[in-house]
Amino acid sequence: MTRTRSATLTTPDGTHLAHRDHQAAGEPTATFLLLHGLAGHQGEWDTLAARLSADGHRVVTYDARGHGASTRTPPTTTRAAHVQDAVALIEELGLAPVTLLGQSLGGHTALLLAAARPRLVQSLILVEAGPAGPNPDLPAQIATWLDSWPARFKSLDEAEAFLGHEAWARSLEEREDGWYPRWDRTTIIDTVAELATTAYWTEWSRITCPTLLVQGEHGTMRPDEPATMLTHRPDTKVVRIPHAAHDVHLDQPDRLYEAIRAFSK
Repeated sequence: MTRTRSATLTTPDGTHLAHRDHQAAGEPTATFLLLHGLAGHQGEWDTLAARLSADGHRVVTYDARGHGASTRTPPTTTRAAHVQDAVALIEELGLAPVTLLGQSLGGHTALLLAAARPRLVQSLILVEAGPAGPNPDLPAQIATWLDSWPARFKSLDEAEAFLGHEAWARSLEEREDGWYPRWDRTTIIDTVAELATTAYWTEWSRITCPTLLVQGEHGTMRPDEPATMLTHRPDTKVVRIPHAAHDVHLDQPDRLYEAIRAFSK
């Protein structure tokens, strides 16, 4: 039986991080920290967290700064701040050595953490995430995407139809007249500012822990990025998930789980 505890951690800069700690009875066989992507929330991991917990693993999820139930407009949104948030959770909850599993922006945070604090990390699983850059058009692309969202949704069914996944609809905030996005536009755009100007191949090359890269068949990684990642670190395991786009964990949760289980044996 799994026990789930919800709590909030306050970081030194005053940012509140909402998190959930899923623990099965007995000593965990492994510990996972799951990091969601841009404009997402920790609830995206519910299905995978339940399966990993059922296998006897301890699983911690959290809303990144500027996301979900965490502080919506934190003092800073730098890559370093996101990494330090994850470090704070690992240290506060006693998770090390931990398997970091991150999708998209969360995967990038996990990558940087594994490079900077190797003693905290048992292994690294990246879902549609890598070190490639810079991407000068990224802030404008994200702004266009956010601006395409309705100001409010009349129902969760309408939100799911627009956003594509039930889990994305659950990220919304209910008010008297409908359901609203739970993010601040400027904060989300600022969060990708460094990715627009910087590549992270040095950090990638520095990682020493076992690493799995999971791609969606119809994902958004640069076509040459996985091959270049293997050039820098040829021991990286790469799995390509059929019938999945960027949100592999939502498009094909069963296949992602099987890839994680095979890698973690």
